[in-house]
Amino acid sequence: MLPRKPYFLRAMHQWIVDSGSTPYMVVDVNAADVEIPPGYAQDGKLVLNISYEATNGLDLGAEAVQFDARFGGVSRHVRVPMAAILAVYAHESGQGMLFDAEGEPQDGEPGGAAPDHGGPKPGKKPTLKVIK
Repeated sequence: MLPRKPYFLRAMHQWIVDSGSTPYMVVDVNAADVEIPPGYAQDGKLVLNISYEATNGLDLGAEAVQFDARFGGVSRHVRVPMAAILAVYAHESGQGMLFDAEGEPQDGEPGGAAPDHGGPKPGKKPTLKVIK
C-alpha cells in the first residue's frame, strides 16, 4: 500500500481552502532534506502558510511539499519532505490534523495551531498552539 500521509495532507488542505480558511503546515526543521530559509524556525519547528495566495507553484506531492514564497520580501524556494510535516491546520479555527512519527494521523481531536511536542502526557489529548 502507498503511504497515506500525502493523501491526508492534500485532503486537509482542500477541506481548509474550501471552508474559506487559511491552511498552515507545521514543519520539523531538523528532519532530513528540509529546505527552508534560515532564521525563521523556533524550537526546531516552523509554521508555514501554504495557501495558494501565500505560495507560488504550490506542489503537494507524494514525496514532499514544494513552493516558492516570500520571506522578508525575498522570494525563496521551500521543500519539505513528507517525513518532516508534523501537522496541517486551519489558521482561523485551529482545526486540522497532527501526524505521528510514521506519518499517520494521531488519535484524538484536532485543534489549536501548532503541536506541543513536549511529549505525550498521560490522560491528555494532543493539542495545538499558535507559534509566531
